[in-house]
Amino acid sequence: MLTKRIIACLDVHAGRVVKGVQFVDLVDAGDPATQAARHAREGADEIVLLDITATHEGRQTLLDTVRNTARELFVPFCVGGGIHSARDAEQVFEAGADKVSINSAALADPALISTIGASFGAQAVVVAIDARRDTEAADPVRQAKVFVHGGRKPVGRCAVEWAREAQERGAGEILLTSMDSDGTRAGFDCELTAAVSEAVSIPVIASGGAGTVAHFAEVFGRGKADAALAASIFHFGVSTSRGLKEELAQAGIPVRLPC
Repeated sequence: MLTKRIIACLDVHAGRVVKGVQFVDLVDAGDPATQAARHAREGADEIVLLDITATHEGRQTLLDTVRNTARELFVPFCVGGGIHSARDAEQVFEAGADKVSINSAALADPALISTIGASFGAQAVVVAIDARRDTEAADPVRQAKVFVHGGRKPVGRCAVEWAREAQERGAGEILLTSMDSDGTRAGFDCELTAAVSEAVSIPVIASGGAGTVAHFAEVFGRGKADAALAASIFHFGVSTSRGLKEELAQAGIPVRLPC
């Protein structure tokens, strides 16, 4: 049985790690390189760094931040935000990333997924989907809407349908963030995660709402996620990846325990 991955997320704004609730009310959480190194030491399987305002501000990813963070890591490192072209992706890989996460640019030009994959491999292309339930739809979960520019702008796409298309175009993974759950520590949106997981055959990373070990167990079970991403609980000392994995293992969830 494949192990479930625990991923630590660094949302970066102006070169600092921040964390908010439902994409707003940002609070400083430290230096990216320092935080990334700590999470890796504490057992995270991967680190994701998201430059959360790059696209909204119309600029590229902060490459110096990527370089400084990559130098501290010995686990897979994914970077997103401000990647608008294959050349942008190449620069991020050259700065030390193992994967890139694309969101707004992929929706604007879906061919970018296959273009990056052709050069660096499908395993290096993560398509990030920020989604919010559509409370006016007949099925609010399966008709959840996609947002871009850091959750600021709806694009009129259904998250489930977009995930399918992303896979068809060569994405290696889907990073699904529930905007309704983000930062609340009230639990992942298992229904939304399951809907996307059932629609694709590539790994789905659940994001948004992690607060307890039970939440991770639920999203790996009911949510059918292959990996789960968290930020707040790691940044502010609520838990560590090592402690989380030990409890998950005791609950029968297959995880890679750190040495």
